[in-house]
Amino acid sequence: MDEAKKVSIQNIVDREIKKFADSYEARFTNEVNDPEGVINSKKNNCFVAELGKEFMFYSAFVRSFDSSFGKVLEKIGNEVAKLSYDVRGNIDSFLLPQQSQHMDYIILEYEKHRKPMTSDYCDFTCMIPADTRSFEKSHVTDHYFYNNEKNEHYLIELKAGGDLDNKKAKTEKLAMLQEYFILKNSLRDKPNDKIKLFYGTAYNKYGENSEWKQERVKQFFAEDELLIGKDYWNFICDDPEGFNVVFEQYKKSSEYIKEALERIKVLYFK
Repeated sequence: MDEAKKVSIQNIVDREIKKFADSYEARFTNEVNDPEGVINSKKNNCFVAELGKEFMFYSAFVRSFDSSFGKVLEKIGNEVAKLSYDVRGNIDSFLLPQQSQHMDYIILEYEKHRKPMTSDYCDFTCMIPADTRSFEKSHVTDHYFYNNEKNEHYLIELKAGGDLDNKKAKTEKLAMLQEYFILKNSLRDKPNDKIKLFYGTAYNKYGENSEWKQERVKQFFAEDELLIGKDYWNFICDDPEGFNVVFEQYKKSSEYIKEALERIKVLYFK
């Protein structure tokens, strides 16, 4: 990775973590005298309150933190992606009945435990009618990247928390297939452009060097559709050292969060 890109990634991580720590501290400071605040409302749970102030504080804080921090990792990913890709917004085009039928067929086959392959949808073609107005669709997406050098489009469904919901794997894959065909239809005048689907996490819940074992998700997603943990960050950075650069900077910038947490604890334990 060249030094300029490395510094840019470091600056993004540092900036976003600092903003997160500041906003989180401001939120809990403003709620210190609010009986309905995140921490204080836990006092109303006599069973939790009986376990002590520290346990009550952390049980409320961590639950709130997990949700908010996932959004920060997502924001960092999108900001870093802008260094290597064209980050795009919603997709507007059309979705044909034949394509919807094919998606249903694919999902049905996966439910029968046929191994997913990207060719299941990439190789599907159908006739495009002259008038597609009655089939118009719009798909909201937060992770649509384009590589201008390769003429490749990437659609990513990111679970920043590191855990892909096994029960929702089927629904997620179907939504991504819809997104794929809508985008494909919008690119019908660019036959050489390629579209790739990815389902990813910001970290590997089993450890970064461990096997990722969510078999229910693998029932609906091919191996080359998965970006787990460091593979996600390497892809976002478009560099095999991406994860290392991001995480090394995070270890430094996480001091903002640790310091804010200590100040918040003082407010609630005084």
